[in-house]
Amino acid sequence: MDNSTVVFLIPVFAMILDYYFGDPSWFPHPVRYLGMALDRYDKWVRSLTLSPKIMGGVGVVGFSLVIFSVLKIFLAIPFVGVIIALYLAYAGLALGGLLSECRKGATLLDQGNIEAARKAISQLVSRDVSNLDEAGLRKALAETTSENLNDGFVAPFFYLVVTGPAGMWVYKTVSTMDSMWGYKNEQYKEFGYYAAKADDILAFIPARITAFMMLAAGRFLKLDWERTYENLIEDAGKSESPNAGWPMAAAAWLLGAQMGGKAVYFGEEKEKPVMGPVGEWTSLKLKKLGTLMLFSGILSAILLDTYFLLVWLSEM
Repeated sequence: MDNSTVVFLIPVFAMILDYYFGDPSWFPHPVRYLGMALDRYDKWVRSLTLSPKIMGGVGVVGFSLVIFSVLKIFLAIPFVGVIIALYLAYAGLALGGLLSECRKGATLLDQGNIEAARKAISQLVSRDVSNLDEAGLRKALAETTSENLNDGFVAPFFYLVVTGPAGMWVYKTVSTMDSMWGYKNEQYKEFGYYAAKADDILAFIPARITAFMMLAAGRFLKLDWERTYENLIEDAGKSESPNAGWPMAAAAWLLGAQMGGKAVYFGEEKEKPVMGPVGEWTSLKLKKLGTLMLFSGILSAILLDTYFLLVWLSEM
């Protein structure tokens, strides 16, 4: 496959397909099969007497190497490889699905259908939302939407243009492992240790790109970008995760509503650091958040695709 196709055209077409088609529930998605494989590996490891921490690390390295190697073989097939690359690139992006789920949850809340909104939002977050009121549900939706702009779009797009579809799916593999194993509870604190660390490393640069592209989009949308710039780094550093706080803090300050506070995970209450100014997430702010996510995603894609295209042209 010609490098120019991978560097420029494939990401552009993939983003367009993602925005218009998202992740249709009727079509099998690679992450679902990846999740099934990871779940089987998890159960197999627990049937052994080996160290969960070591076997978790073996899983991270093993799955990543296998997926990268297999995909490189398929991508090298003349003509067919281009189609496979386009599908993998499209399937690895989730901006369209993220915006759709955000709109769905926000619409249900606007309609006063709290229980339906609770069910929809519970499928997007790992926290317990069963006792959240309307304001709490709006905040949970805002938090997961802003955080997943990086995890679901900017980071995969970054690896798509830097390493191609095979490298992108190595990132998706590690990210999926982190979402399944990266919990600091008795079941996963050892087994998921290396998955969480690998995800922290791979998402480090994209998370910061995400936050500053949100800042740029905020300026374009006439949001409070100056106060966001003044507070972004400090608030982002409050998060337990080295990456999640960046897009969350940017969204909180740009839209003037707090994130963080008390949350329940697996039956245990946790006090998360507060980001952003005093203020609640209203219907209008959630709508503005959706617009901010879209513009930020577009700006990130333009920046990354243009930069790496220029790098490729300079090496010709």
